[in-house]
Amino acid sequence: FSLGRVLGIIGEYNPFHNGHLYHMMQSIEQTNANYTICVVSGNFVQRGNTSIIDKWTKAEMALKGGADLVIELPTVYSVSSAENFAEGAVKLLNSLGIVDNIAFGMEAKDISLLNNIATVLYQEPKEYITILNHELSKGISFPKARENAVMIYLNDIKKYINVMTSSNNILAIEYLKALKKLRSTMYPVGIPREKVLYNDEFIVDDFASATAIRRMITRGEYEEIRKVMPKFSYNLLANSVNQGKYVIDLAIFQKEILYILRKMTVDEIAQLPDVSEGLENAIKNASDSCNNLMDFISIVKSKRYTQTRIQRILVYALLGITKKDMEISKKVTPYIRILGVSNRGKSLISEISKMNNNIPVITSVKKFITESKNKNLKRLLQIDINATDIYTLGYLKDSCANLDYTQKIITL
Repeated sequence: FSLGRVLGIIGEYNPFHNGHLYHMMQSIEQTNANYTICVVSGNFVQRGNTSIIDKWTKAEMALKGGADLVIELPTVYSVSSAENFAEGAVKLLNSLGIVDNIAFGMEAKDISLLNNIATVLYQEPKEYITILNHELSKGISFPKARENAVMIYLNDIKKYINVMTSSNNILAIEYLKALKKLRSTMYPVGIPREKVLYNDEFIVDDFASATAIRRMITRGEYEEIRKVMPKFSYNLLANSVNQGKYVIDLAIFQKEILYILRKMTVDEIAQLPDVSEGLENAIKNASDSCNNLMDFISIVKSKRYTQTRIQRILVYALLGITKKDMEISKKVTPYIRILGVSNRGKSLISEISKMNNNIPVITSVKKFITESKNKNLKRLLQIDINATDIYTLGYLKDSCANLDYTQKIITL
């Protein structure tokens, strides 16, 4: 039995819109894929925020959009920096042992530009490190210093200017770097983004970014949203909103987060990932004097610490994720937690299990938690369970816990 070509896609689908559908269709077409596996981030996402809808609803959107198998990217990776997010997702796809191509969106028109940057970041030549340290000494943020250093090192500012400032390019570079690091045989395919960019607030034809869609939800502009999402996806979103089962953004948890930070000692705050160079003191002081996240972020944010980084730290505090957990995530190959599968996709699961005696395929969380001897993987799964339990507290109604134990795998 041959699977033919298997495509891997990494997505947040927050929520799944026409741009995602375009990306999926293009990826399938360009790689001649017979099967598509999506790795989707769960209830919290990479920019330090909540997912607007829960992970099973996102899995259903992905399946209806053309995926055959949807796997959850464990929470620790999905709320990490771009580097750990990408590495976790690529490690996961690579470990399946059946994926031929990995496809991602990019703002660049040419993947070779991104690949050149990824090579510098992966190899870290001495000269580049010297330039980077010089840039950092100016007190600018790490992403900015790194972008400057890469352009100077590659000696072509015109060609590389702004390549590293677009969100899809940043992730694409990290995916390429992770492929190099793992010496993976998965072949990368970059799909240029159409019409709108990640943070754009406007609609072009029937395309809008997920950022714009989330803003429209807060304003109740459902007729506008209907234009920019596939019908199946819009119906699932509307259904979640009507049932009160959605979380508009991290501010829903602002009191809980500030409560946690006020209770933590400065030393405990220092153990949160991404906290360094005395940032714990600024966080402690801000939490003692603010009662909402907007004020908190504006006090702590600086040239060196971007808003996204601070929001990620707030998510770590909320979910109880420590530097030690982050270290575990870098050491291990994640488990394969199945959120959804199409009828055709069932044959993928048996192939994956055949290829991987050593990597657990989780279809029952309870079974894994009771039977597994792997402390590190159990810790990462426990974080996923906690994340769902906390996430549903943001619902307007029916916010029950233990969904990871009770919710069935989505099947089409």
